Amino acid sequence: MATVTLKGNKIHTLGELPKVGTTAPGFELVKTDLSTVTLNDYKGSRVILNIFHSIDTGTCIASARQFNIEASELENTKILCISKDLPFAMTRFCDAEGIKNLEMLSDYVDGQFGKDYNLLYTDGAIKGLLSRAIIILDENGKIIYTEQVEEVSEEPNYKAALEALHA
Repeated sequence: MATVTLKGNKIHTLGELPKVGTTAPGFELVKTDLSTVTLNDYKGSRVILNIFHSIDTGTCIASARQFNIEASELENTKILCISKDLPFAMTRFCDAEGIKNLEMLSDYVDGQFGKDYNLLYTDGAIKGLLSRAIIILDENGKIIYTEQVEEVSEEPNYKAALEALHA
């Protein structure tokens, strides 16, 4: 179990993030058009998993906006924003914000992504949602970078994440 904080209050996840150097667990998530997508659909591209609890919070919005800007400058890299939000809310957000360079994906159906990546909060005010984290995969699905944000209300370290793509 990993421990993070929400405004100073300890909350826990199912476990530690998958380890750098290992193959990322497969997943099946729901796109904003209600179709499904799997990790295999991104084989051959580098993938940034920008994971958060809800697009309806300021910090989650900030991370989506920042990665939308960064995505336009990255070659052969897909940025996936993943939460348990419904695809309808994700579509409204992208339309309102002009988000065009990201893919918004939902784990609302069965929560298996959150379980397989140990990101599900197990207690606290946001129990059942996904922990704020960044996981970066190379073209073959190997994990090359992870960050689980220690204080949920803070943004991830974008600079370190993006530098991992150039290492």
